[in-house]
Amino acid sequence: MRAIGVDIGGTSCSVCVGDLGADGVVVRHRTPPRATADHTPLDMLRALAEDIGTCRRLEGPEPAGIGISCGGPLDGRRGLVLSPPNLPGWDELPIVAELSGRTQLPAWLCNDANAGALAEWLWGAGQGCRSMIFLTFGTGLGAGLVLDGRLYCGASDSAGEAGHIRLAPFGPVGFGKAGSFEGFCSGGGIAQLARAMVLERLQAGERPALCPDRDALGSLTAERVGRAADAGDALARDILAVSGRRLGQGLAVIVDLLNPEKIVIGSIFARCRDHIWPSAREVLHAEALPSARDACEVVPSRLGEAVGDVAALTVAYYYGNREREDERP
Repeated sequence: MRAIGVDIGGTSCSVCVGDLGADGVVVRHRTPPRATADHTPLDMLRALAEDIGTCRRLEGPEPAGIGISCGGPLDGRRGLVLSPPNLPGWDELPIVAELSGRTQLPAWLCNDANAGALAEWLWGAGQGCRSMIFLTFGTGLGAGLVLDGRLYCGASDSAGEAGHIRLAPFGPVGFGKAGSFEGFCSGGGIAQLARAMVLERLQAGERPALCPDRDALGSLTAERVGRAADAGDALARDILAVSGRRLGQGLAVIVDLLNPEKIVIGSIFARCRDHIWPSAREVLHAEALPSARDACEVVPSRLGEAVGDVAALTVAYYYGNREREDERP
């Protein structure tokens, strides 16, 4: 099956075309990303429709449809983007109707965590599972839920907002909530955690190598902490261990509640697994029900940085095939 994938992000938006089947996914072409801030929402949709036209002109079969991956909140059933925090001005934007109307192709919308879950389930680390959870652990923290062989989106398309769970009374802010799962287990949250832990050392009269003075606190990022941890910095490793313990706490909730076969974790976890997983595993082992814990394997994403294109394409593949199955007598 040939499909178009549209990846909508706060920094950039891009279009790709690929072939999907039993042997996996092959991305045939990807148009240059368009800077989100340089376009109004409707201008961006017009530009993306042009990029879709470029992809359709490639040699090969006509695409069966368009898969759209976008950060939430959104309403996939009505095809609306609902004011995501990283997409100012994208308020109740009818992205499915706009792109489908401009291209005369069917289109389907999915939040990025759900799209990532579908991609990892069908082509990545979750292959062969009936029940699998995907955690983004990137800029933010969201979950995509594949339960009993189907994507589960919930009554209002809001299932999987794991980042909103409060894990501690105080702590880094994520999802607008201090001490949340996203606060402890996201790029922005780890940066906040690093600044707080470094500041404690500075106030105690220490000059940690990770950040020797207050003026440099603003430059602390999760990427910098990860590099320092790889180089053996003890404080950086402590920061990631704290994130890991909170990850274990959140994983225990997921394991006890949903009893999945596998939890696949992307982005920062996949890159920093050696520093995050030991403390996470310890807490998960202590907190989760043994029968559910022992039935679940926690693994890093297999698709890695390519997940964006593959996820968008997989949205079209999954929903296109489901509609064909529903039409069968």
